[in-house]
Amino acid sequence: MCGLVGLLAPVGRDLGDDLDALSAAVAHRGPDDHGRWLDEGAGVALGHRRLSIVDLSAAGHQPMTSADGRWVLVLNGEIYDHAHHRRRLQGEGVAFRGHSDTEVLLELIARTGPEAAVAAVDGMFALAAWDRRDRVLVLARDRLGEKPLYYGRVGDAFAVASELGAIRRLPQVGTTPDPQALAEYLRHGFVPAPLSILPGIRKLPAGCTVRVTGPTSVPEPVPYWSLAGVAASGLADPLELDDRELVRLADTALRESVHRRLEADVPVGTFLSGGVDSSTIVALAQAVSTQPVRTFTVAVGGEGDESVAAAAVARHLGTEHTTLPLADLDPLDLASRAARLYDEPFADPSGVPTALLCAAARQHVTVCLSGDGADELLGGYNRYKVAQGGLSRLLTLPGPVRRGAAHALTTTSPAGWDRLARAVPGRTPAVGTKAHKLAGVLAADDPMGAYAVLATQWDPATLMTDPPPPSAPPSAPPEAGLVGATPLARMMLADQQRTLPDDMLVKVDRASMAVALEVRVPFLDHRFVELTWRMPERAKVRDGQGKWLVRQVLGQYVPPELWDRPKVGFDPPLADWLRGPLRQWSHDLLAPDRLRRQGLLRPEPITRALAEHDSGQRNHDYALWTVLMLQAWLDGTTS
Repeated sequence: MCGLVGLLAPVGRDLGDDLDALSAAVAHRGPDDHGRWLDEGAGVALGHRRLSIVDLSAAGHQPMTSADGRWVLVLNGEIYDHAHHRRRLQGEGVAFRGHSDTEVLLELIARTGPEAAVAAVDGMFALAAWDRRDRVLVLARDRLGEKPLYYGRVGDAFAVASELGAIRRLPQVGTTPDPQALAEYLRHGFVPAPLSILPGIRKLPAGCTVRVTGPTSVPEPVPYWSLAGVAASGLADPLELDDRELVRLADTALRESVHRRLEADVPVGTFLSGGVDSSTIVALAQAVSTQPVRTFTVAVGGEGDESVAAAAVARHLGTEHTTLPLADLDPLDLASRAARLYDEPFADPSGVPTALLCAAARQHVTVCLSGDGADELLGGYNRYKVAQGGLSRLLTLPGPVRRGAAHALTTTSPAGWDRLARAVPGRTPAVGTKAHKLAGVLAADDPMGAYAVLATQWDPATLMTDPPPPSAPPSAPPEAGLVGATPLARMMLADQQRTLPDDMLVKVDRASMAVALEVRVPFLDHRFVELTWRMPERAKVRDGQGKWLVRQVLGQYVPPELWDRPKVGFDPPLADWLRGPLRQWSHDLLAPDRLRRQGLLRPEPITRALAEHDSGQRNHDYALWTVLMLQAWLDGTTS
């Protein structure tokens, strides 16, 4: 796992200083080695920061040149099936200098071209490959978007980097947010690909390549793997199998994925929260490993602490388990960390606890496996249960009836609903907020409209000073292409295309790479993803419970009484913090005069939400955190 940077500029321009500035900005991603390759006669420069995982010797140094001298490669990521391709290439007469996965991918590129090479391998990666003969820079990103890649035109040059913060080191880069990206950020709490928060800088979408022929060239990406296509073909060719065979197929596919992701020349561990997803990965890792797997749990204290349950799972499986206690957390310090950790506005509040877990685990291992991805692939979110349950029936009711019910729900404030709920044994937490969300769902015209309500923090049209661009973002999921698909399938595709790569995987990548820890995600093996789209919906959500298939796989290894309990989130107590230790900080950042001077957001909706939250009338924690992280990011760009 590493950081990469690159520049294309007019021939003869001195690129060394700019390349060094870019490379320094991603040094945290690769502390073990660094390299640079320049050909100013061709106007190209590539830089690399290495976190050594496979082949720790100098033979793994990057930038790396192919044996025939044509290609120069910088790679961020891992190629899990490199041994298979190595054997085939050796059979064709290739002599390797070392045993790194980078060299294998490079020689594949030399023989088949970059597009065919990335389509042939199993891995998580982002790369830049320079063709010295044709003078073309080829960029590529893995199928699910585990590794990031930013690129775009900056002044008279073209820049590419693993993180946006590197490109921001170039003096020609502006800091005023791109209006479309700002609108999407306010809506979702993250910026979806191919947008970035900076005008002219884009994220390469997952599963795509792009060929750059010169410093002024910013062509459109070309997909080599399409998640929408996988979904459509899977739904058109469903598996007609009984439950036992479905579980066997999933178990086999996940075992193979976990086994490939345990390979490394450095210590490897696995995160273990005690929940279904991480426990499944740990159970499979222990099943395929010849020695006890190292597992790590963070003890956060309070109601959300699952360290005792995680330790029980570890004892049952026989892992080498470590509980990592966290010191008392200062909310103001954590809020500041959240703003610094991500290189564009990012409002997932679980990002900082994830970073603390990664930092603690990094003291023991260099690689960790995680259970991310299971919720999106196999129906783990509450909105999926709603989609499979009564949502479609609700939306068949006449519009006036639904809108009347929605109005009735909103005549009582969220605080009023919460007071009523307190009188009911076993009440649902934050029932008032959920009642008002339900009102929005009832007012929607169709299932995807209801999904948008559930996934939206702010309506950009009511919050932005200037109206947002009217066109839909290029990243909008083409769920309409799933002809005849159920609301559940369409929602899951939307999350896999947008929420998974641009929220969940961004969180994991930045939190882990901030401390040079590589995190591998077995659920996102593309073959397993393809398998899940052929699975019937009963394997995902059944009897009002999500992730049925994962639960069945886990139940073969660990008794349900050790893990079958309500899902516990990893978010800090934002609502209480914003009314307590973060109150002054949030009021300072969201002061009306400050917002008016910036000219991006209308202060009135924010001031109203802040007052309602302070008084306890409504819980606006996530919406307020979204605008707070934007304000903190803007502070960082001008400091």
